[in-house]
Amino acid sequence: MHTPAPLNIGVLISGNGSNLQALIDACADGRIHGRINLVLSNKDTAYGLERARKSGIPCAVIRHRDFDSREAFDAAMTRMLHEHGVDFVCLAGFMRLVTDTFVDAWHNRLINIHPSLLPDFKGLDTHARAIAADCKTHGCTVHYVRPAMDEGPIIMQASVPVLPGDTPESLGARVLEQEHICYVAA
Repeated sequence: MHTPAPLNIGVLISGNGSNLQALIDACADGRIHGRINLVLSNKDTAYGLERARKSGIPCAVIRHRDFDSREAFDAAMTRMLHEHGVDFVCLAGFMRLVTDTFVDAWHNRLINIHPSLLPDFKGLDTHARAIAADCKTHGCTVHYVRPAMDEGPIIMQASVPVLPGDTPESLGARVLEQEHICYVAA
């Protein structure tokens, strides 16, 4: 029986990189049949870059502010991903909207983890918005990326209860635990 080649993954980050760490760990212990070829950030202060370095994963920074347009920034990211042999891209706390051209270039090879049960609470501040809406459950969604923000076919979701007295931070911590599980599984 033929075993498929490992998936060559690129991970885009902007911050702490806890979902990146979940992907690193899953590649290392065989839960993901793949390897992370590149961690790419738009911020040189992203702690996720240190996570990549500690794991021996190539990483790079392409600052969006160094470009005159979103299209030029996304083209630079695509070139860098191709240079590292990436064939599948994971957005893991990447806090930039990507262009339609970027989405099209990676069609069905670009996924995102979002901290809500989409289609509810697209965008930012999802935990506070779920509490304010008096939701009984909240959670996370892994989905294929499409041109519209937080749109695309859903791959997997996980939910957690919204508990009396929850703060955005306490609810967010429970959702983040589920994000780490879902992103690896997806």
